[in-house]
Amino acid sequence: MSLLIDDVGELVTNDHTLGDGPLGVICDAALVVDAGRVLWAGPRRSVPEGAATERYDAAGRCVIPGFVDSHGHLVFAGDRAAEFAARMSGRPYAAGGIRTTVAATRAADDAALDAGVVRLAAESLRSGTTTFETKSGYGLTTADEARSLRVAGRHTDEVTFLGAHVVPPEYAGRPDDYVDLLCGEMLDACAPLARWVDVFCDRGAFDGDQARAVLQAGMARGLAPRVHANQLQHGPGIQLAVELGAASADHVTHVSGADIDALASGTTVATLLPAAEFSTRAVYPDARALLDAGVTVALAADCNPGSSYTTSLPFCIAVAVREMGMTPSEAVWSATAGGARALRRTDVGRLSPGARADVVLLDAPSHVHLAYRPGVPLVSRVWRGGDLAWSAQ
Repeated sequence: MSLLIDDVGELVTNDHTLGDGPLGVICDAALVVDAGRVLWAGPRRSVPEGAATERYDAAGRCVIPGFVDSHGHLVFAGDRAAEFAARMSGRPYAAGGIRTTVAATRAADDAALDAGVVRLAAESLRSGTTTFETKSGYGLTTADEARSLRVAGRHTDEVTFLGAHVVPPEYAGRPDDYVDLLCGEMLDACAPLARWVDVFCDRGAFDGDQARAVLQAGMARGLAPRVHANQLQHGPGIQLAVELGAASADHVTHVSGADIDALASGTTVATLLPAAEFSTRAVYPDARALLDAGVTVALAADCNPGSSYTTSLPFCIAVAVREMGMTPSEAVWSATAGGARALRRTDVGRLSPGARADVVLLDAPSHVHLAYRPGVPLVSRVWRGGDLAWSAQ
């Protein structure tokens, strides 16, 4: 079946050769989908004759690529609502709260963990996310990390080993012993189940030398690196990510001029997670400084039960525009094409010929409304791989 999505008031292609600006915007547009891919995109007046067997009338509304959420922690049990309430009453955020979720996740059975991912993936789809990454990191034993990765792999191809999330309680005071476990037995069991290796390189987690050891051990087993970098304080995470050619340095909250220069001169994407700062009342990253220096920026939801319990990239776009100095167009690009760059994907994050037909119809005339109307559920329909995956009607 081929589908013509017709009478699109504004089509965001993320292909500057097809339309205006970095978003490749085409007004009064149409899109042709065939065999799960974008076959054609352009002005309505130029739709190839006989290009589609079915037609959907967008009624002048905006169409954008599906969001690509490149940072998530969806495999967990329990919640930390009490911690959030305490934080909103003045207690500062600390990474040690992760251990609360570790205990709950270890105690949960596979069915409960699966159900949690299904629920959160469906929630993210309703807000327009068609590609998502998720990590382990709430097991922190060889068996529990492998189990988490198996659960994740049933729901997405973008699976990340994050055994180096924090040092678990049984290794308190012995972080180097835990790093030895990570670099040996745990990675031997987990590497075949993942695409990526990640480390939380920050206060309360792992230092630069420990992070380097884990990342290099993962890379030796064929995993590509990503880094939780500089969320809680300035540290070596960003420089390490660039040095090792990591696909992404995530959080990037506390940066120096040298960090920005390193990101601008390398291939590592700066993935910003504004919902984490929103939820922890922390300082926001300076997206404007990164963008002005030529750094590639992605936006992701960082869904997790402790510091960012949201799956909504529209919410993240609104916060990034309001608090981080991004324009609406920059934020939408970063949540679509930027996320694809952070996952080193070329098939998603765009609506140009050859791309996977991940299409989001907004109940709005322009992508600007994602920031202009914060909190309003503007996603009306979602096609994933050309198939209707969700509809508000």
